[in-house]
This record gives sequence, C-alpha cells and structure tokens, in this order.
Amino acid sequence: MKGWELMKNLLREKMEAHEQLRGTHVCMSDSSICELIGGLGFDFIWIDMEHSYLSCETVHRHIIAARAANTASLIRLPQDDLTVTKKVLEMGPDAVIFPMITSAGQADKLIRTTLYPPDGDRGFGPMRAIRYGLDDAVEYIDKKSLDLCRFIQIEHKDAVENLEELVQNPFIDGYIFGPNDLSGSIGKLGRMYDPECVALIQKAAGILKHHGKNFGVSLGGCEEGALRFWKELGANILSSGTDYRYILNGAKAVYNTIKMVQEE
Repeated sequence: MKGWELMKNLLREKMEAHEQLRGTHVCMSDSSICELIGGLGFDFIWIDMEHSYLSCETVHRHIIAARAANTASLIRLPQDDLTVTKKVLEMGPDAVIFPMITSAGQADKLIRTTLYPPDGDRGFGPMRAIRYGLDDAVEYIDKKSLDLCRFIQIEHKDAVENLEELVQNPFIDGYIFGPNDLSGSIGKLGRMYDPECVALIQKAAGILKHHGKNFGVSLGGCEEGALRFWKELGANILSSGTDYRYILNGAKAVYNTIKMVQEE
C-alpha cells in the first residue's frame, strides 16, 4: 500500500457523498479513549481544543489513536490561534473546525491558514502529515493537503445573518451548529429550543440546504428528541455525547446498583 493510501482522509468521500455522519466528543487526555471509542463505528471523533485542557502533544496522540481505530479525527481549534492551527495541521488530522465564526471575512482568513499558496497562506512544514518524510511532499501539497475537511461553527446570530456570504467560500466543507452559544447570542443562553432560537436555526438550515451544504450539530448530551429535531431539520452530521459524561454516567449507574443491593 502506498503512503498516501495509508494516510487517506477517512471523512472526505463521505462528505462528498453527503452521507449521514455520526460523531462524538473527546475532551480528556488519555489517547486510549479515542482508540476505544473508534472501535464502535463512529465516522469521526471530535477532539476539542477550544474548551478542554488538551495540549498539542496530547492531541497528536489522539489523532494517532483515532487513525489506529480507523476513525477520522476532527479537531476543534482554539479561536483565532494561528500557532496552534499550524501545529495541528502538521499532525495530519482528517478535519479541523473553527469555532465562533461571525463573518465571511473572518472565515476566509482562517480557512486560508489551512491552504498552501496560491489558495491560502499556510506555511510549509508538515511532519506526521507526510509520515515524517516517507511520503512525497509535492504530492502532499498538490493533493493530500486539499483532502483536509474544513468546518466552521454557526454559534452566533451574526453568523446566521452573514450565512449567504459564508457559503460562497468553496473550501468550507461543512457547517456545524453550536446551539448553546447561538442561544446566548440572543440573550437566552441554555434555551436552545426557544422559539426565537429555533427561528434562527431554521433560517440558517434553509440557506444551507438551498446551497447543498453538509451541516450538522454538536451536542454534549444525547437526548433522542434533540437528535430527531436536527435530523428532521435536514442535518446529516450529528455529533453527540462526551467522554467524561460517559464515565460519569457509568460510574453513577454502578454506584446506584451497589447502593440498591446493600440497602435491600
């Protein structure tokens, strides 16, 4: 098998076919979490650098573990942090996502950091992305680097208002709603399904469907009703659940079972 086949993007073909995609979130540092979760059949693992304590070194291990489990790695980058963005790109993830996008100008600037000239202004220095030199660098520049899936998050009312401009960027592959922050941008933080917030979501979804875009949602929980809401809206990407919640919920169940037996 050729090197580029070993590093083939695990998400790109599914995105181009507009498949129904399933993902979940990792915020903790042990890379065995990605290896374990990756064996369940998820299309991608969302590795979070925006709200978690994960370092670049830890994210590197997560990407390797996800690849070992034959699962795509999607890295949510810190907001507007060019240094971290560069480092993550050199690790060879399958996808990156930029949070809290509010305008086309902001999105265009950030997307350019993921593209080599003439399409962008990414500096050259891939490491794991070219298997540390085992793969051809020119082939990576011309082909493999373009396979990276690039997402932005819709989590502010300004993003909805500017969405017609945002969808004009040909290098944005997908749009992920962050309904909590979206509700916060209208002064109703946490009330994700308030009629005013739902109206914004429906407006944005209509624009995305009209332009034939992949879109979805990131949810910390896994309530069936919420997932059905987004599926019925037309979202083909559902990312739900978080590693620390899995541990907490499992521990609660064990504790409650032990307690019940002991108190009988």
